[in-house]
Amino acid sequence: MTFLELAEHVLMEEAKPLTANEIWNIALKKGYEKKLNSTGKTPWATLGAQMYVSSRDNPKSKFVRTDTRPKKFYLKSMEGKIDLNDKSIPDDMPSPLRTKINFLEKDLHKVLTHYASYHLHCYTKTINHSSSSKKEFGEWVHPDMVGCQFAMEDWKKEVYDFSGALGVRAIDLFSFELKRELNFGNLRESFFQCVSNSSWANNAYLVAARLSENEDFFDELSRLATSFGIGVIELDVEDPHSSEIVIPARYRKNLDWEAINKLAMNSDFKDFIETVKVDLTSKKIHKKEYNPIEDWENMKKNQ
Repeated sequence: MTFLELAEHVLMEEAKPLTANEIWNIALKKGYEKKLNSTGKTPWATLGAQMYVSSRDNPKSKFVRTDTRPKKFYLKSMEGKIDLNDKSIPDDMPSPLRTKINFLEKDLHKVLTHYASYHLHCYTKTINHSSSSKKEFGEWVHPDMVGCQFAMEDWKKEVYDFSGALGVRAIDLFSFELKRELNFGNLRESFFQCVSNSSWANNAYLVAARLSENEDFFDELSRLATSFGIGVIELDVEDPHSSEIVIPARYRKNLDWEAINKLAMNSDFKDFIETVKVDLTSKKIHKKEYNPIEDWENMKKNQ
């Protein structure tokens, strides 16, 4: 049984929208996980990632996502036959509706690392501001996290060598500014902080665990994002796979080398670019040099 077949089986039996986490817990209760053709260490994360990718990218997918938070899945074949507004939650299922979210900004780093790995195919590294040279330190210089997406990870050696001969870059660089919450009170300061420290990267994102639901706020956020090409990610601290790109970043083809040189005042960033260089040269990704990707159960226990 594949992960998607397992999900389809559970959804067919339950006949109601369920989160990826709920689907996995039900599968465990019924022993369906024993039928999985997988030996991975984090099958629950794989299930969630495959369902999100399928429902988002495959027009022929059997799965549909709801617009609710958290995101829930149901089968296309059930449209018109089930209540999509069903808000009932099993007593033994963890839920953001029952859990008082109490987190610090630093707690978001592990969640973003998990999300970026599965959904952006990006290796991330936290940038510690205190590791910068005091003489060169300037306000709003450092992103909170940086990342690298390696196209070569899926390329055959011959294709990689050919791209190098043509001068085609095999990576994309990411810059992330993290906030616990975005609202009218901190929007402009947070946004321009992100603009200031992300000009060096191909993709820049302002990331927050909570976004104001005020309509005027979202209009202003959209205006700023469109003007400067900054993307916005709403991070779900209860389920990283329910996080979503609210506004896509505008891709920058050219890197800002002066900004990269300035950022190199920071030892963490210097280590990051050195690691990326080594990975490209050796054609091997040294995963231990980036933020560790924790499994879902450990993340839940440590919150």
